[in-house]
Amino acid sequence: MPTYLGFLRAINLGAKRVFPKGDICRVVSELGFEDVTTHLNTGNVRFSTRMRSRARIEEALERAFRADRGFDVPTIVFSTDEFARIADDARALSDARPNLARHYVYLLKDELAPEQAALVEATSGDKGEMVVSGRAAHALLGPGYNDGTVDPLSAAKMLGIATNRNLNVVGALADRWC
Repeated sequence: MPTYLGFLRAINLGAKRVFPKGDICRVVSELGFEDVTTHLNTGNVRFSTRMRSRARIEEALERAFRADRGFDVPTIVFSTDEFARIADDARALSDARPNLARHYVYLLKDELAPEQAALVEATSGDKGEMVVSGRAAHALLGPGYNDGTVDPLSAAKMLGIATNRNLNVVGALADRWC
């Protein structure tokens, strides 16, 4: 049975979008998915299912999350192989830039059209660089990056439905789950 990783967007931000990891596991298990586990309380979940269609898996999760929480929870799903490649790419990009202050990986629901990817990469400048690869966009932030700035390159709004994790979390999840 294939194993997948799901990334929930915009949860546990303030008092109204709370979704504890125990509840995430319960809802995912109630769908009939197996081997359900979470990492941290930031919307990272691993599960196995006989379903093969990523779109159908995302739809099932989003419907169940909405029914349980009463608000929309966009969910981005990757196979373990796909996520392992994203983590490998992230590590290689980071290793090639030893002076990075931060590296965020935006996990995209849908791959960007080439023209859109070019626009995202064109936001690169003194503060950092954006690199798009498949369903991931890497924000490679240099020393000019201002700590605490959510989107210093103004690229996030160009990515469609996405959620981000820092390089350490992406690496830890790949090591643990892939």
